Amino acid sequence: MPDNKDTLGGSTASAWRVRPNRWDFLAFPMILCAIAMVAIGLHQTLAPMSTLDAEVISLDPTRLPEYAMRTTLRMLAAMVASLIFTLVYGTLAAKSRRAEKVLVPILDILQSVPVLGYISFTVTFFLALFPGRVLGAELAAIFAIFTSQAWNMTFSFYQSLRTLPRDLTEVSRNFQLTPWQRFWKLDVPYAMPGLIWNMMMSMSGGWFFVVASEAITVGNHTFALPGVGAYLSQAIALQNGAAIGWVIATMLIVILLYDQLLFRPLVAWADKFRMETTGSQHAPQSWLLDLIRRTRLIHQLLVPAGWVLAVAARLPMRWPAALTVARWRDRTLASGGVRATVASARLLATSTARAPRLSQRQGDILLAGLLVLLTAYLAWRTVHFMSASVSGADVLEVLGLGFLTLLRVTVLTLLASIVWVPIGVIVGLRPALAEKVQPLAQFLAAFPANLLFPVFVIVIVRFQLNPDIWLSPLIVLGTQWYILFNVVAGASAFPNDFREVATNLRIRGRQWWFKVMLPGVLPYYITGAITASGGAWNASIVAEAVQWGPERVVSHGLGAYIAEKTQAGDFAHIMLGVAVMALYVTLFNRLLWRPLYAFAERRLRFD
Repeated sequence: MPDNKDTLGGSTASAWRVRPNRWDFLAFPMILCAIAMVAIGLHQTLAPMSTLDAEVISLDPTRLPEYAMRTTLRMLAAMVASLIFTLVYGTLAAKSRRAEKVLVPILDILQSVPVLGYISFTVTFFLALFPGRVLGAELAAIFAIFTSQAWNMTFSFYQSLRTLPRDLTEVSRNFQLTPWQRFWKLDVPYAMPGLIWNMMMSMSGGWFFVVASEAITVGNHTFALPGVGAYLSQAIALQNGAAIGWVIATMLIVILLYDQLLFRPLVAWADKFRMETTGSQHAPQSWLLDLIRRTRLIHQLLVPAGWVLAVAARLPMRWPAALTVARWRDRTLASGGVRATVASARLLATSTARAPRLSQRQGDILLAGLLVLLTAYLAWRTVHFMSASVSGADVLEVLGLGFLTLLRVTVLTLLASIVWVPIGVIVGLRPALAEKVQPLAQFLAAFPANLLFPVFVIVIVRFQLNPDIWLSPLIVLGTQWYILFNVVAGASAFPNDFREVATNLRIRGRQWWFKVMLPGVLPYYITGAITASGGAWNASIVAEAVQWGPERVVSHGLGAYIAEKTQAGDFAHIMLGVAVMALYVTLFNRLLWRPLYAFAERRLRFD
């Protein structure tokens, strides 16, 4: 017979563990508010499309909290989609040699296609998917924001997987982890610190194009989705300086909120995934994460979810044939025995006999041939579509305009690198400073170039300045932060034991920068530079043709050309501009950034 006192004491202890404490009463209202916000947003997306025509965007500041909520929900939805895309696409590109040859160039092209280019060709699809419902326009806006977030995160995750230390890879093989287990136990944790910093940058970068994403145009009709972007667009059109001031204040509040409630807890949580043998002196802190850890009832409610995720990560999912060969090879390398080697050789011979007849080289040739045929077919269809309204003179003109934009992007990316790489290293090596700089950097990164249009237009018109020169800073305004955030992520992930070795060897000054730190952050910098240059091409559409009320200032460049043709609804010339932009970006990445990336991957790994 069990002791009644023990039974009673055990039940009392169990009841005490699930009884809420004072921290639960603080956390519950925040959770309920988040659930209510999502529920209200989902309910509004199911409204009929006619409500958008009836509801005119109001510049009343009291409407800004509602607009801010709806814009934030769109950006969070796009962030979730971007994260799923990143994990799938980045893994395929990093793990498969053949897939990499196809997926990485496609990613270069995707990031070079401007947001307006996506909107021009995808809005009709989403509206037809949910006819007569606001949900179709909402999905079109979310997809547009997704295109401004996903590529940066994917490049970051791909770079982390490509520079994974070899000793960690060998450990995973010795533990005989399946590809699924290795993905969740090694790949994702190693990439997490850099990925979170790039998620912050992507979230902030989404604000840069939120104006275009919340004004959906189909033919001659425009649907203005309630949000901060639509509010800002209306304020600019009406030259309402007070409304622009309210937008800036609202953005600052929203950015501070999702910094404290989302990204700061993620940064503090991801600090445990840093690759080092010595602990960091100043670990990132988050009051919200500490609050959740101190709760009693909420913590107990989260335990089952954590257990389910842990079990899912340990599922022995595998690809039988390839994995069996890999396991036998690892075992023979570990044992070094003659019998095991002979057995492994027999297994390899058997698996080779069962493999397809085509050799690896023949498979590559076949894949290349199929890609060439597919590319030729798509090029033929594009040329056939444009041939009716696009002449050879138009092509030469657009190539020349693209070269002018290329010069602007290259010079501005170089200047931004000179400024932000040293600052990023200093901030990344000091977690306490990073906590203070993080919200400010997010706000500056999220600051839309549209808010500076009045200043630039008034100054250029009044002093008769050259728009080709003085509009150029707007191009890099929102994209230079990709360099800063990636360098901060690289410096934050730099192992403390490497720094201690450099200190013990008395490596300092210029030698410390060029022999220790810059090589350590180079892979991260290249990722930031690739996305910054791609984002600058995107930003050129907004920055090369600016307007404040009736005053319009235009510079010569490919961005202004695409913006003009988009406003006119000229799809053939839009396709021409987008194709030339993709061509320039892809060639620039292939000739400069990819060789540097291969060098960093080959020579600058932490192993």
